[in-house]
Amino acid sequence: MTVKTFQPGEHYEYPLIIKKLLNTPLVYAPDEEIVYRDKLRYTYRDLHERIHRLASGIEKLGIHAGDTVAVFDYDSNRFLECFFAVPMMGAVMQMVNWRLSAEQIIYTINHAEAKLVIINSDFLPILENIREKLETVKSIVLIAEEGTVPDTPPDINIVYEDMLAAASPEYDFPDMDENTKATTFYTTGTTGDPKGVHFTHRQLVLHTLSCAIAVGSFDTIGRFRSNDIYMPITPMFHVHAWGIPYLATLLGTKQVYPGKYEPEMLLKLIVTEKVTFSHCVPTILQMLVGSPAVKKFDLSQWKVVIGGAKLPKGLAKAAADMGITLYTGYGMSETCPIISLSVPKKHMTDLNEDHLLDIVVKTGLPIPLVEFEVVDAEDKPLPHDGLSAGEVVFRAPWLTKTYFNLNGAAFFKKYG
Repeated sequence: MTVKTFQPGEHYEYPLIIKKLLNTPLVYAPDEEIVYRDKLRYTYRDLHERIHRLASGIEKLGIHAGDTVAVFDYDSNRFLECFFAVPMMGAVMQMVNWRLSAEQIIYTINHAEAKLVIINSDFLPILENIREKLETVKSIVLIAEEGTVPDTPPDINIVYEDMLAAASPEYDFPDMDENTKATTFYTTGTTGDPKGVHFTHRQLVLHTLSCAIAVGSFDTIGRFRSNDIYMPITPMFHVHAWGIPYLATLLGTKQVYPGKYEPEMLLKLIVTEKVTFSHCVPTILQMLVGSPAVKKFDLSQWKVVIGGAKLPKGLAKAAADMGITLYTGYGMSETCPIISLSVPKKHMTDLNEDHLLDIVVKTGLPIPLVEFEVVDAEDKPLPHDGLSAGEVVFRAPWLTKTYFNLNGAAFFKKYG
């Protein structure tokens, strides 16, 4: 790392950039673990080195500041490494939703102008079908999921682990303007073609810090702190797994990445790695709660944030009956995404079960730095009485201001 010296009277303009989030765990928890399924574990020191090696490796493939790197992967340590290495270079990480149709994937990669694709070998059939239509992609890095490379991979330049092994363990990540674009992905929640949502370093850092306050400082039943053990069950391609991997890294928590979602593997990791904090959509929770294997496990230490869809009260009760601590988060792709949480305060555990469930399935309260109102058809704020219905409007320092390469929607002009 290059250290600049300053003359008397000069000062350092401290930018809110992603590389600053990586400093704290190296001081507080350098030997804490990052785990991938039952296949791999390493420390935060190793994570730091692998991030440097990843940047060095993809730079050799021609990636520089401003370029876009598209990532196809499960929830994994490799994706976590990309969360940091790519934007810390000044490049842009594109999180590819591999569940989209082939035509939509082609559109999103071409529209983002991705120069490099990093792809898990499980998704090579997708790549084989679309490779000739990817207009800007120059290089492909293969993640060999089972450690073997297919006999006829499509135009692969190098294998991910081989690239890291050959790369320099030191990379001089620059300070940059905190408003530099860091990440992008495409939302299909609107009509027409998928729309490119993107966030800057400043937005991601502020979202991380606000979430840290929201889930760590208030006296609630769902705290997330450095002594927790974190496992996402939300795709990392969707709004950075709700931004929680950045928070977990800042805190230096033990992190467990499950890869492909399989009920028995998820339950095994929760128990063997002693996972205490996760987040998922209701369908994933239903899959776990409904699995015959769930009866074998004690889930009483597990806290779960539910988002992406309304949490049915019946599902909330089924989870609570298994000892799971559950609450709801609310947001959108364009909001980075967390805007509010319905986490009950600790004194509310004295409420009867039915009343408590009514609280956890609601949208909740805005997290710090979010200004949140419900307005009528004339944009006049409605009373906060739990009864009035209208249009939700909010402000926060991390809202997407415009869609990539599209004119800003009226929503952003009016409320952004």
